Amino acid sequence: MKSTRIPEGLWPYFQEHDPQKLELQRDANLIIQRTLEYGTWDEIRWLFRVYGGDRIRTFVSEYGERMLSRVTFNYWRKLMGVHQWRHSPFPTAAEEVWPHP
Repeated sequence: MKSTRIPEGLWPYFQEHDPQKLELQRDANLIIQRTLEYGTWDEIRWLFRVYGGDRIRTFVSEYGERMLSRVTFNYWRKLMGVHQWRHSPFPTAAEEVWPHP
């Protein structure tokens, strides 16, 4: 894994963290999640250079359904050929349980 920092364009998506203090290995799932969800194509290319397709595919299959929006998960799942994934233990969306007034 290359030792590099998170692109500055992604920093606004780490509001609850100091992006300069995130570690690429320790915080990999968080970084992958935010980049797949909000990244530009240049940032996505950076993500694949840093982690590689196998690591990102593993994230999508293990955590994608829970950590990505439904649209983003389905996009990356289909694009990366993920046919089996770990299903969320919470199959009902929050808005179905607590409808907005």
